[in-house]
Amino acid sequence: MANEEQKDFNAMLQDCKDMPKIQIITDQKSIEKYGGNRMYFAPPTDYDKVMKLVPWGKVITIGEIRNYFARLAGADFTEPITAGIFVSIAAWASYQRAQCDTPYWRTLKANGELNPKYPGGAQAQKEKLEAEGHTIIMKGRTNLKYFVKDYEKVLFEITADRPWKECE
Repeated sequence: MANEEQKDFNAMLQDCKDMPKIQIITDQKSIEKYGGNRMYFAPPTDYDKVMKLVPWGKVITIGEIRNYFARLAGADFTEPITAGIFVSIAAWASYQRAQCDTPYWRTLKANGELNPKYPGGAQAQKEKLEAEGHTIIMKGRTNLKYFVKDYEKVLFEITADRPWKECE
């Protein structure tokens, strides 16, 4: 995304289009990669609601959220590209609103990687996570990436079917 400061991410967050839905895919490589042909599309508001559940000191990955949605919907997997976009939209929407914050910095990419597409980039996410007691490590020489050390030990697990509450 570009020109984030000029966009209304809260309007984008509420634009659910024709989601939720399940689409049957026929591409054999994708079926093998994701373990089935039932692909779920979760609306952006659902990502925001799950991200709000992650408590102080815990983290979740986009992959964990996708797996949770697929289980709920009875699908084989949740579409990964829209998942990444919708998580970024939820982060920017929270950044733009005055109340009902979403602790987006607790949602990580695969393998505990910080998300450079969040408001303030990976550096701002790093500061917020360190303030909650997490250790951040840097990997790479030219393409530096940041990761939460031992993130698996502090993963938040969603256990209920739809445990979120709406903002008041």
